[in-house]
Amino acid sequence: MTFKELDISEPILKALVKKEYASPTPVQEQAIPVALKGCDLLGIAQTGTGKTAAFAIPIIQQLSRPAPKGTERNIQALILTPTRELAIQINECVSDYAKYTTGLRHTVIFGGVNQHPQVDALKRGIDILIATPGRLLDLIQQKHITLKHVKHFVLDEADRMLDMGFIHDIKRILPLLPKQKQTLFFSATMPQAIANLSKSILNRPVRVEVTPESSVVDTIEQRLYFVEKPQKSQLLVDILQKKRRSVLVFSRTKHGADKIARALNRQGIGCEAIHGNKTQGARQRALTNFKAGKTHVIIATDIAARGIDIANLEMVINYDLPDVAETYVHRIGRTGRAGNGGTALTFCSQEEYAIVKDIQKLTGRKLNTVAGSI
Repeated sequence: MTFKELDISEPILKALVKKEYASPTPVQEQAIPVALKGCDLLGIAQTGTGKTAAFAIPIIQQLSRPAPKGTERNIQALILTPTRELAIQINECVSDYAKYTTGLRHTVIFGGVNQHPQVDALKRGIDILIATPGRLLDLIQQKHITLKHVKHFVLDEADRMLDMGFIHDIKRILPLLPKQKQTLFFSATMPQAIANLSKSILNRPVRVEVTPESSVVDTIEQRLYFVEKPQKSQLLVDILQKKRRSVLVFSRTKHGADKIARALNRQGIGCEAIHGNKTQGARQRALTNFKAGKTHVIIATDIAARGIDIANLEMVINYDLPDVAETYVHRIGRTGRAGNGGTALTFCSQEEYAIVKDIQKLTGRKLNTVAGSI
């Protein structure tokens, strides 16, 4: 199937050609026609499946019709997402897809930075707002934002919203939206709390599920190293000295991420850490350096890594195992994207083995144990 067969408008098709998008991914193929019809949608899709385009393209197409002259410009679409990095990424995608449309304005707001440039953009008038919950509520309270004209509402990464404690913020935002609107709800996993939330805000939704919760991309080679905590640092150094490539290393804690970064830099392996305690500027510089190839390794916590979208990330390393098995699936899905191959390495100490058993049970696969170093 081609994008043209999805009844996408010519200006957007031109932008997709510019982006070198050959054909829609499964989630785009299923979700775009549903969204273009104005139906509510429940999407179960992991990051890396192309879901940003699945909701952004229909919204852009529906809002790009010229408004009557003299019409006041109001926020007509709200895209709510959990992290600053993901909000910035979605805003960049909207810019790309709307490149050849006329008269459509959008902006992104998030915390951790001065609000004045964001407020100035809002005052100029926008059609599409991409936001994180905290800053959105702040600016609503300050009366810089009203949501009463919203026609399209996207709740992205709903499960991560729950993990990050944003569920109460979401429940404060929902009553501020019009009852009559289109809602597009996306989540990588569907725990009971998220299922209950989706039922409360969706109206007869069409369900789109491109992969089961436990699925692991077939193109990812998974390897398991049994190594105790004191030896993890040296193993990581050995691997990275032999395999200089784009690598994302997961740490369980912010302190741990900084510690790993310092250890690698002492060994001459250029890397940077990103986590919630880093300033927005520092996080963006680290991501920019990584994407540009100035550094080949980035250390991240799960929350900070949620917004990382690297098209050709070759390797993910689980320096620390996550607390729950589902997070492992999400982590390794950062590599092996868009049909590319990828490698996922997992360091497992004796006390972490219970999580490995949970992962193998969830995915239905036994991880390949490696003796020695690669």
